[in-house]
Amino acid sequence: MEWIATRAARRLALARAGLLKPAWTAPSPGPVPVSRRFAAAHGVIRRFGYLQLDTVAVAGARSHSIVLMSRLPHFRAEEAEALLRHGEPLFEYWGHEASWLPIELYPVFGWRRKRNRLHPWWGDILGAHRAMADDMLRRIRDEGPLRAGDFEGRSEGGWWNHKPAKRVAVALWSAGDLAIRERRGFQRTFDLPERVIAARWREAPEPALGDALKSLLRKALDGHGWATSSTLAQTFRLRRLQPEVRRAVAELAEAGEIVACGLKSENGDRLATGWIRPADVELASRLSRVRPSVEAPVLLSPFDPLLWDRRRLSQLFDFNMTVEIFKPPATREFGYYCLPVLAGESLVARVDLKADRARGVLRALSLHPEPPAVAGLPRAETRALSLRAVRRFARQVGLRFSPGRP
Repeated sequence: MEWIATRAARRLALARAGLLKPAWTAPSPGPVPVSRRFAAAHGVIRRFGYLQLDTVAVAGARSHSIVLMSRLPHFRAEEAEALLRHGEPLFEYWGHEASWLPIELYPVFGWRRKRNRLHPWWGDILGAHRAMADDMLRRIRDEGPLRAGDFEGRSEGGWWNHKPAKRVAVALWSAGDLAIRERRGFQRTFDLPERVIAARWREAPEPALGDALKSLLRKALDGHGWATSSTLAQTFRLRRLQPEVRRAVAELAEAGEIVACGLKSENGDRLATGWIRPADVELASRLSRVRPSVEAPVLLSPFDPLLWDRRRLSQLFDFNMTVEIFKPPATREFGYYCLPVLAGESLVARVDLKADRARGVLRALSLHPEPPAVAGLPRAETRALSLRAVRRFARQVGLRFSPGRP
C-alpha cells in the first residue's frame, strides 16, 4: 500500500479540483469571448464529471455558478445559468444529485434510467398515473417542449393543475422518457430525448453495469485525487450498489488503474485507507514540496465538490462545513448561506452574503475567520483576504460590495 500525508492529499485534492495555480492544474482563461469561456466551464464540469444544481440564489448566484466562478476568474454568474442549451455538450440528470453532466456520460447512465422506471422516492408513480404520463408525452411530442411551470396552469386537458403532474414529469425524465432541453430562470423545460440528445449518444451501446460503474469511479477519482471507497461511491450516489462497487474497485486495482493508498497525519498517525491513481502518487509528492500562495483567495459554494464529503473535509482541511439553511435563525452559528473562503491551501473563513438586486449591492451579513491555528494566518490577514475574495465575487455577480457589519 502507498501512503500519503495529509498535506500532500490536501494539495492533490485542490489540484484535481482546479483550485491551484495554472502550473499545477488546468489553465484559467483570461478575458476571452463567451463561447471560449463556455468551453472552459465545460472543462471544469468534465474535471468532476458533474456540476450539482441548487436553487438558492441569496448570495447573488446559485451553487453551480459559484463552483465555476471560483475556478474561472472572468466567468460571470449569468453565463453559468445559460450553460444548458441545445447543442451544448451537456445533459441534465441524476449525478451527484440533479446535475449537469458531460454528454459522453449519457450512455453510462443507462442503468440508472432503467432502474428509475420505479422512482426512488415515489415508487411506481408512472404506473399509478399512466394516462397522465401518456397524455404528457403526446402533448410534448405534438405541441413541443413544456416548462415545469406549465404544469401549474389550467388547460382543457384537465390535469395541468393536478398535484402529481410535476412529479410525473420528473419521473418521466428520471426514466429517460423525457429530457431537460434547457433552463430559463432556472425553470426546467421538458422535451423528448430525440430532440435533445444527439443520436450518437442515444444510440451508443450502453455499457454493462460493471463497466459503467468503473467509468464513474474513474471519473470520481479524477476529481478527488485521493479518496476512500465511501467517497468514491457517494460521488455518483452508488450506495445501493455496494457489492457491485466493491467488485468494480477490485477490477480497477487488478488492472493497475488505481492503487491502494492510506492517509496519514503529518506526525505519521494512520487516519484512513483509500485509493489513488498511480500518476497522482508522483503529483502528490511534488505538491508536498511547494506552498500554494494565498494571494488569490476565492469563495466556494457550500456544495462545491471539494466540500460535500464532511468527513473527508475534516481530515484534509480541519474544517467543519455547516449548512444552516433549514435551521431557525436564532440557532444559526454562522448564517443562512455561508460561503467558505479558500486562501492558498486553507479554508480560512466563512462569509454570509445577501444580494440586493434592487439596489445593486452585495452585503456581507457576517464574516467568521477560522482560528489562526487552522487558517495558518493572523485574524487581520484572514479578514483582509476574505474581503478580497468577496470583492472578486461581487464583480462576477455584477453587484457593488457593501461591507456591512463585518
